[in-house]
Amino acid sequence: MADAAHRILDLAEHALSTAFPLRVRAWDGSEAGPSGVPVLVIRRRRALRRLLWRPGELGLVRAWVAGDLDIEGDLYLALDALSGLFWERGDDEPAATRAETLRRAGGILRDPATYRLARSALALAGPGLPPPPPPEEVRRRSGIAHTKRRDKDAIAHHYDVGNDFYEMVLGPSMVYSCAVFPEADSTLEQAQYAKLDLVCRKLQLREGQRLLDVGCGWGSMVLHAARHYGVHATGITLSNEQAAYARKRVAEAGLTDRIEIRVQDYRDVQDGPYDAISSIGMAEHVGSERYLEYARTLYALLRPGGRLLNHQIARRPLANEETYRIDEFIDRYVFPDGELAPVGSTVSWLEQAGFEARDLEALREHYARTLRAWVRNLEACWDKAVAVTSPGRARVWRLYMAASAVSFERNRIGVNQVLAVRTAADGVADLPATRTAWLS
Repeated sequence: MADAAHRILDLAEHALSTAFPLRVRAWDGSEAGPSGVPVLVIRRRRALRRLLWRPGELGLVRAWVAGDLDIEGDLYLALDALSGLFWERGDDEPAATRAETLRRAGGILRDPATYRLARSALALAGPGLPPPPPPEEVRRRSGIAHTKRRDKDAIAHHYDVGNDFYEMVLGPSMVYSCAVFPEADSTLEQAQYAKLDLVCRKLQLREGQRLLDVGCGWGSMVLHAARHYGVHATGITLSNEQAAYARKRVAEAGLTDRIEIRVQDYRDVQDGPYDAISSIGMAEHVGSERYLEYARTLYALLRPGGRLLNHQIARRPLANEETYRIDEFIDRYVFPDGELAPVGSTVSWLEQAGFEARDLEALREHYARTLRAWVRNLEACWDKAVAVTSPGRARVWRLYMAASAVSFERNRIGVNQVLAVRTAADGVADLPATRTAWLS
């Protein structure tokens, strides 16, 4: 089988009805396809069995995570080229339906008109049952999503990977959300400082105020707010590892009298009112069916005139929202039960809860740059990252962050900061009339 690459390329181009944009190198050493482009390396025939048994995105991802296939060359260029096959063909199909597109492409192999190619695919893949999924995959879940128990389990899957791993990826800031780069040559640390300070200024934090940080992560926001704005801050997270790390940072900073870290669901917070609430990169875990409950809960925890800064990833809206499907890769390997909503839906839910939306800032390009910085960090300490997690987990993260960077760059997803106010009954929002004034 010295021509496996040529046969694989023929199968791919027939299934996709277009030229395959990458060069292919197969397990037998054969190569086929255009020159001067990234190379799709198929290390084992098992990769094809994964695709035959589960055509589509999940089969591809399982092969990637298991190390059955790889990319040589520019990973971003390769992902962009591949995504162009499934996201931007013909009617510019939204990213949310790409799994269905891939399933249709795989289904072509089962069409009677392509019986000869199907037999060729089976011969290439070799005999055997479907390979088991890599251990990093979360099993499909049943029952009601976004119960407190299920949310805690989902958070543990993503955030309890190990603080050592996150230190390598995120760097000293330990901020796991979009940075804001004030200058073209700003470092990641400078950009994360700028983002935290931007949130504090939008919230108009002042000495002695009470701040609630929902989804506080490793404590960076509450530390910044207490150090530089003199607030009394409460940070809540569902991750035991994050909480332990954050408490250690708070103690080392000598701020235990100003900062409290809790392992607590936002639905269980009952010690309001707070002067301000920050929710940075947390609302993606809430789910559309629970979002109005989330917004009403935060509204009730604020004093009249208090502010909410909601920092959240958004997807592009669909012509028919009922066709929205959660990304299989993200759901099985990265954020179980995570959901993205269009920014318009987010603003609508916040206002239904009683908030007055006062400002929206889009930071899409900043997140692409942030993700590329995290990928560089991961690649720079790859062997150590593999040692503290697993080869599969490190591969999940590299793919997830690189693919997300491309999605932000191509405007398939965005990220926005929405400043909302619990306006007082008399209409007073306790907010300067101009954006320049409250950002100064």
